[in-house]
Amino acid sequence: MALYKEIVTKTIIGKGKKYFKNNYTITPTDRPTTVLGCWVINHQFKGYKTGEKIGVDGSFDINIWYSYDNDSKTTVVNKKIDYNDTFNVRVRENSDINGDTDIIVRTLKQPNCVKVNITENGDINFDIEKELGVEIVGEAKVKISVEEEEDPWDEIEDDVDDEVLEQIDESVDENYI
Repeated sequence: MALYKEIVTKTIIGKGKKYFKNNYTITPTDRPTTVLGCWVINHQFKGYKTGEKIGVDGSFDINIWYSYDNDSKTTVVNKKIDYNDTFNVRVRENSDINGDTDIIVRTLKQPNCVKVNITENGDINFDIEKELGVEIVGEAKVKISVEEEEDPWDEIEDDVDDEVLEQIDESVDENYI
């Protein structure tokens, strides 16, 4: 007759990813002629539960290098962009998101500027894309079968016989020290 035991362990009870493409506008101090570069740095984020959904609060800094005054001067404009995204993560059967769970958020694709242009009124319009992955870690019970009898121990025999021991005794120099 098999004996069963339950083990409580942490496991991933829900997992999902989401792609985002957002449009932003920044107004520089000088009227830009040409955009020379766009960088996204300092991406930070944190996940949390909000009812039956998962929320992610984050921010990143955008730096846009542009020329002005008929391409005779350059400068960089920067802006901190905050975001709040929600995920509707599917939870596996017999799992409870309302219990003791941990939320793990990963950046699957770092925020990146994919399109930038100058509007007629001198603003800089740009698109940022990113992809985030969310894992919900919760407790689960696992039932395992336990053997009542212990496996027998294997007997380990040395490969040394009396003849080898005798050779060792003869080769030892007692006057070594």
